[in-house]
This record gives sequence, structure tokens and C-alpha cells, in this order.
Amino acid sequence: MLVIDPRSRVAIYEQIKNQIMELIAVGALQPHTQLPSIRALASELSLNFNTVKKAFGELESAGVIYTLAGRGCFVADRALESPALREKAAQQLRDGVQAARAAGLSAEEAKRVVDEVYQGLPSGRAGEGDAAE
Repeated sequence: MLVIDPRSRVAIYEQIKNQIMELIAVGALQPHTQLPSIRALASELSLNFNTVKKAFGELESAGVIYTLAGRGCFVADRALESPALREKAAQQLRDGVQAARAAGLSAEEAKRVVDEVYQGLPSGRAGEGDAAE
């Protein structure tokens, strides 16, 4: 489920948080989906229990997951509305825009791509009028 890069400058608990939020954002983890137990995930990833516990604690504090005593951790109903998940998405968009800018994409081209995504159009079809429908 998760892949940890021990050489990354990103703290391991942050990698766990980021990957779980990414799985939620792309729909791989739906609301009320049970996550692996902290102990099981720590064992699977060969990590310290407290590292995984910290990641889960921060996800719960952010409203991304919830815990049911004796049952485990689950994806929250409103996980996609979480400020943490929204900020992560905004940061990914900033990173993408920076990469597009560095590759020479104009602001107009970048805006067209954003419009395509929000309109649900296939790539390269925004602004074609009726042909896009």
C-alpha cells in the first residue's frame, strides 16, 4: 500500500501521511475504508510503531481519518474536505505550475489545461466550442 523512501528529506511519518492523503485524493481509499492497523503497517514497512502512530494521529487531528476503539482507523466521511488534504492538493498544483512554467508553458496554456481538467474534457480539447461536448 505505501512505499517509504528512507533517503528522502521528507520525514517518514510525513511520507505516510502524504501517501494516505494521496490515496484518498485519487479515490483509492473511499470514506469508511478501514486502514491497516498501526502495528500491522509498522511491521509491513519495518518502521517504529510510534512513527506510524504519529502519522495516524496527525491525520486524525486533521479530520482525514477517524478511530473506532477496538476496531481501527477509517477514512473520514469528509476527508476530501479536510484543510490538510486541500492544502496538499494546492501545493501539488503549485509544483505542477512551477514545472509547466520551467518547461516554457505560457500562463494562458496553463489556464487552458486547468479549465480542461475542471470541465472534465480530454486533454487538448478546451476552447473548441461545441466539439468539446
